[in-house]
Amino acid sequence: MKFIDFDTDGRLFESDTHKPIPGAQEVLVKVASFGVNRADLLQVAGKYPPPKGASEILGMEISGVVEVVGEDVTTVDVGQSICAMIAGGGYAQYAVVPSAHVIPMPENMSFSNAAAIPEVFLTATQALHKIADVTSADRLLIHAGASGLGSALIQLAKLHSVQVAVTASSESKLNYCRDLGADITINYSVDSFKEQLQAMRFFPDIIVDIVAGNYVNDNLSLLANDGVIVQLAMLQGRYVERLDMANILAKRAGIKGSTLRNRSDDYKTELVKNFVNRYWHRFHTGELQACVDAIFPISEITKAHECMRLNRNKGKLVISTQDW
Repeated sequence: MKFIDFDTDGRLFESDTHKPIPGAQEVLVKVASFGVNRADLLQVAGKYPPPKGASEILGMEISGVVEVVGEDVTTVDVGQSICAMIAGGGYAQYAVVPSAHVIPMPENMSFSNAAAIPEVFLTATQALHKIADVTSADRLLIHAGASGLGSALIQLAKLHSVQVAVTASSESKLNYCRDLGADITINYSVDSFKEQLQAMRFFPDIIVDIVAGNYVNDNLSLLANDGVIVQLAMLQGRYVERLDMANILAKRAGIKGSTLRNRSDDYKTELVKNFVNRYWHRFHTGELQACVDAIFPISEITKAHECMRLNRNKGKLVISTQDW
């Protein structure tokens, strides 16, 4: 089968390998579309290897049609259109998925839209429910609100009537966040989000952050008593200068770091079940939407990565494998 490989200089190119064989509790999917995630760029840069036992091929979310089911699979049928989050292997013609992680696609959903859902909406579900235990009384601050994850977080939070503030880098991205339901929007390239939110007396109970670095102390300054910072990435760096422990103690603050890719299959199974039971019907009704900024043909995978590297996207970038 064909797949997208990369070299030590970070160049992406098409190559060939064997088609994967599903295990007894897995299914083989003919990939129709896959989502691009920042983790893919980090993997190309040698900074985010796949978990032990996972495919070395890039790609953590796919949509497509089930071609083969393992001998113990009873919940998924051959020919079924599905989407799924996977630990690796999405940038390929075929991918293997644990049957318990399969999400059946609604009849009216395109493969491109379906591929934009699993990674960000499952990450958002984890952050809001398994980590932060969100309630309608909470205030939420989302950094990078116009990202794929930010788009999902805004939508899920507003379903629970949460007051949402976001940061983003341009007015067009802020408008995008407003359209999704964000109540307060701050252009971090112009204004200090800490000063702006302090002036509004907006002290979030939950902060979901992918930036880290210098943001950590500002987040702690803003956080409400007994609040929690959900740290999901560290785009500004892994180290924090002059971390203010007094703020952590005085506010009884929690800083909870998490990744999803290296979680156990059982953990992911429970998360998928929680997401599907709680939210999947909302895509049928239109209350939730896949936020796709652009769909690229497989021949333009390098262009898609560059678009994400430069933070040009609002929502998700998706690759169609139609040309394969």
